[in-house]
Amino acid sequence: MSVIDKSTSRDAAVQEAFGAEVAELYAQAARGEANAALQRALELRSFLAVAEEQVARVRDRVHAATAADGDMGELSADDLRWDADWLEAALAGRDGYTAALDELLRTMPAPTQPAVPRADVSPKIPATAPPAPAAPRAGAVRIHRP
Repeated sequence: MSVIDKSTSRDAAVQEAFGAEVAELYAQAARGEANAALQRALELRSFLAVAEEQVARVRDRVHAATAADGDMGELSADDLRWDADWLEAALAGRDGYTAALDELLRTMPAPTQPAVPRADVSPKIPATAPPAPAAPRAGAVRIHRP
């Protein structure tokens, strides 16, 4: 199933912000009619859909393992610890995508505000990550003095 078809907890906010159903917004993007804010919103929404699906899968797995009619002999503390770790990671991802999407929707220009054309501006994406900052005194060489 495509992320377009999955609902998310922020679909109503996205639809309100852009004035169309989610499927139509994805169609606009596919036709090349989406502005930068819509493109970013749809990308975050897609990530959110996957993250929320992961949360639901782990939740359902825990519910199944701890069901009242389940076999207690099959219950495993180790499995539940793994599931707790997975759930923590999935919730952190969901929370991050939700916060980023909410921030984008809060700070984007009003739909009635015309886009400002910028000539000859293209995104610059580095081919490699920038080097990590050096630790204090990194590479320092101690000089032995007589």
